[in-house]
Amino acid sequence: MTMTKTHLRIGTRASKLAMTQTRMVADAVRAHYPDMEIEIVEIHTSGEWAPAQGETRLSEAEGGKGLFAREIESALLEGAVDCGVHSMKDMASFLPDGLVIDHMLPREDTRDAFLSNDYKTLDELPAGATVGTSSLRRQAFILAKRPDLKVVPFRGNVPTRIEKLRSWKVDATLLALAGLKRLGLEDEVASVLSAEEMLPAAGQGAVGIETRVNDIETRQIFDRLHCRETGLRVAAERAALQVLDGSCHTPIGAHAVLSGNWMKLDVIVAAPDGRQLYAETRSDDIHAVSEAVALGQAAGQALKGRVDPAILS
Repeated sequence: MTMTKTHLRIGTRASKLAMTQTRMVADAVRAHYPDMEIEIVEIHTSGEWAPAQGETRLSEAEGGKGLFAREIESALLEGAVDCGVHSMKDMASFLPDGLVIDHMLPREDTRDAFLSNDYKTLDELPAGATVGTSSLRRQAFILAKRPDLKVVPFRGNVPTRIEKLRSWKVDATLLALAGLKRLGLEDEVASVLSAEEMLPAAGQGAVGIETRVNDIETRQIFDRLHCRETGLRVAAERAALQVLDGSCHTPIGAHAVLSGNWMKLDVIVAAPDGRQLYAETRSDDIHAVSEAVALGQAAGQALKGRVDPAILS
């Protein structure tokens, strides 16, 4: 197919991290298409308005994870932008009809980072210490490990949360290491939690590019950027998530590792208070997205048969 497109409109959230990730995509496009005119369109999303309503979790807000993508996806469907750039961990499990995310940049570090003014690790926190997080997954895994801690909602973009921490609003918080690295804020990290200590969210560390299914020319642009390994890993993680819970109301971790063609997928479902944890590990030889999806679905179905229905509801 001959490339005739000369102007690309990229929709993004206006946060510093979102803009940084969008510029990464724009730079990668320019590297392959030096003459492409690129327009970055800032779109203010419901997820950014929500903090004005107070410290609430995404799971308690109408739209859940979709708060961070809804307006961008509307702009895509209306033809106002050609693509949207997203942190995959913030995306709802199911996309609107007519949209697809099948192109991703190479994945960053998937782990969670521990930040605190006074303490180096989660284990060092004294009984009764307050940990701020907007993630039900982090809340559940923290309480499973340290039921003596107090976990409170903690909203805002990355710099805002760091500022709140430094103002002593909480004793500690957890953030995705990938975002801190991309913003050059690694010095803020007290320690890094391994995937075994805290299983990452599905898609954590991955930047996805959302396009219209029928916009073949725009999708062709991103074929040269796409990281196959990231695509396979995220496909497996999101497939498990889709089987278990299409929103963000259930604490779920999902993490796939690919060595050659051998994929190992770990999935954990937890009760919000951390008192119940259900884990499943699946491995298989993976060569295509359909096989990665099948692996994720198998892990999800195995867990669905064991998890307390009250947790998934």
